[in-house]
Amino acid sequence: MAIYECNKCGMSVKTSCAKCDEDLIDDVLKLDNGSEVQISKCPNNHGKIKSPLCCGEDMSCNL
Repeated sequence: MAIYECNKCGMSVKTSCAKCDEDLIDDVLKLDNGSEVQISKCPNNHGKIKSPLCCGEDMSCNL
């Protein structure tokens, strides 16, 4: 399960797919320019999300 945590305030969130209720899995999306973006994706291919925001910054997730 993807658990994101704010580095500033410590708030954390758990993520699951609203279509199938499965826990999202941690992954990395590789962009054409070679950079990587931390994401979570549905194991049943219902989609993927970028990390959520808190305190104006991306929340982090340990992969």
